[in-house]
Amino acid sequence: MTRRFAFGLFAAAALALPALPASAQTKLKWAHVYETSEPFHTQSVWAAQEIAKRTNNRYQIDVYPASQLGKESDINQGLSLGTVDMIISGPSFAARSYPPVGIGYYPYVFRDAGHLLAYAKSDVFRELAAGYAEKTGNHMVALTYYGIRQTSTNKPFKTCAEMKGLKIRVPDAPAYLAMPRSCGANTSPIAFAEVYLALQNGTVDAQENPLTTIEAKKFYEVQKNIVLTGHIVDHLATIISKQLWAKLSDEDKKIFGAVAEEAAVRASGEILAKEKELIDSFKQKGLAVTEVNKDEFKEAVMKNVTLESLGYRKADFDRIQALKSEAM
Repeated sequence: MTRRFAFGLFAAAALALPALPASAQTKLKWAHVYETSEPFHTQSVWAAQEIAKRTNNRYQIDVYPASQLGKESDINQGLSLGTVDMIISGPSFAARSYPPVGIGYYPYVFRDAGHLLAYAKSDVFRELAAGYAEKTGNHMVALTYYGIRQTSTNKPFKTCAEMKGLKIRVPDAPAYLAMPRSCGANTSPIAFAEVYLALQNGTVDAQENPLTTIEAKKFYEVQKNIVLTGHIVDHLATIISKQLWAKLSDEDKKIFGAVAEEAAVRASGEILAKEKELIDSFKQKGLAVTEVNKDEFKEAVMKNVTLESLGYRKADFDRIQALKSEAM
């Protein structure tokens, strides 16, 4: 009787204990400001699912698009506050903490998309990312091609000098302002959501963005010309917070990094393909498309806005210039 009673107590106690999962799942937040239709979002969702798959579902990553967790400056700050675990964002925001990592925004540092993608795999980028990690604790694990910034305008121009007096909307950041101001344009930091109306009513004559953005935001409806200034080869960084990175095992760090790089390659390919179609598309819509001598514009920038004035280093610039572009 005693043995049977003791066994009964043991069984009852076992039933009372909560069931423990085979392996605990960690929930993470991945934030960005892009729309759900854009490759930056669709490939982030793919990456989240792929990381779950490769880690036996130890991580559940929820992706928050379209500024759901705040605008770009907010989500960058969120990395330090612990409100987000991963983000996709322009390195110009990371450069506020560590200026050298923003060198990719200096006008004409990259010749083309292939040059940027070569930089993304280079020792130069790895060293700059390491400097950013040392400064902030956050880890920049991949770069995605965003598009080459071109100019749409109602006042045509073909040379840097012909931009003098042009009223152009430009994001209010030194690297974005460098080319227009070096050519004598009058810049205006109109909020992005208000650019279409500003172009329509003549508050500004022009704006600059990748062709994919010009199409998505329908700026072509209120602009007559596309000038292929190609002044910035824009890109986005995938960044993992200090807190998350510290918790990841070495094996998980490899998985997160590898998947982020794969997602960046996939998104970059989609953007490149779309961009190639758009010049003909704009011509068919009746816009004039003009090519320019980029060397003339580059010379004006280097004369008027030094690398050092933006917190960049000439040695990094020279190493980037020496990189060979990837075949596209």
